[in-house]
Amino acid sequence: MDELAKVAQALVAPGKGILAADESSGTIAKRFDGIGVTSTEETRRAYRDLLFTAGAEDWISGVILYDETIRQNGADGTPFPQLLAAKGVIPGIKVDLGAKPLANAAGETITEGLDGLRERFAEYRELGARFAKWRATYSISETLPSEYCVWTNAHALARYAALAQEAGLVPIVEPEVLQDGTHTLERSAHVTGHVLAAVFTELRDQRVQLEGMLLKPNMVLSGYSATDRAGVEEVAEATLRTLRRHVPAAVPGIVFLSGGQSDEDATAHLDAMNRRGPQPWQLSFSYGRALQSAALEAWRGDDGNVAAAQAAYAKRARLNGLARAGRYEPALEDA
Repeated sequence: MDELAKVAQALVAPGKGILAADESSGTIAKRFDGIGVTSTEETRRAYRDLLFTAGAEDWISGVILYDETIRQNGADGTPFPQLLAAKGVIPGIKVDLGAKPLANAAGETITEGLDGLRERFAEYRELGARFAKWRATYSISETLPSEYCVWTNAHALARYAALAQEAGLVPIVEPEVLQDGTHTLERSAHVTGHVLAAVFTELRDQRVQLEGMLLKPNMVLSGYSATDRAGVEEVAEATLRTLRRHVPAAVPGIVFLSGGQSDEDATAHLDAMNRRGPQPWQLSFSYGRALQSAALEAWRGDDGNVAAAQAAYAKRARLNGLARAGRYEPALEDA
């Protein structure tokens, strides 16, 4: 368990965060469609190689890979996990098989993938992974999420986390309360807190060692379609208040997901939280779109644009690294 704690602490080292490059083939195909690139195994490999060789390791501590990606090689033939490790970046792996409709619960989901997970963990560790990720999702409305959805997903998250630690991998536990809708900041805080309470109850019941895991939650936000959305400072205060009430201090770090936020908002919110002084845990990031969108737009599948795309990705990584210390300024966006 000491080794798991060391890896968890390394993933939330000061000034660094995690790149979520674990999009499924279907998800990355949609993103490629947006820039006019056909999604093939080679274009996906080339794009991930672009990110992993961008020189962003000063601000990136780990990378979450997809099943296809962990088996691929860089342009020089080096397997991606080895390529990353040589740069001091810890390779990780997404292991859930996605959210599926929850039986007898209209509009709610359960994340699948527990069957055979012990064997998959053994293989992923052999391939070089040192941490893992599992995502559960919850919708907000006046009546959702149901207790059934909250506790069923909490149980699955904890089962995954226990199996990950058994295999010698640090589990990133991702209970994502989706922020689509018109809900208020207060409703988001209530639902997020309820979800976190259930998750940590199950983690304790299933003997997960908190020192050897990380939490990847949503920030507490007004619904994306709300007419009166909370500002940066309100979001920071509501998020920290919710976390302090529900996340044990034994957890080494919280690595926020960006969800549907803009690149700038995701960075500004993280910065505002870190400006509020030390918390019981490191406050970091595990962003996908909020780190990659500028790089995708710059690249557009053209080899001649690789350097520009790498610079765009490295810039976003650096700005989020500054936000980890409360040193981000909006003016840096135009620098």
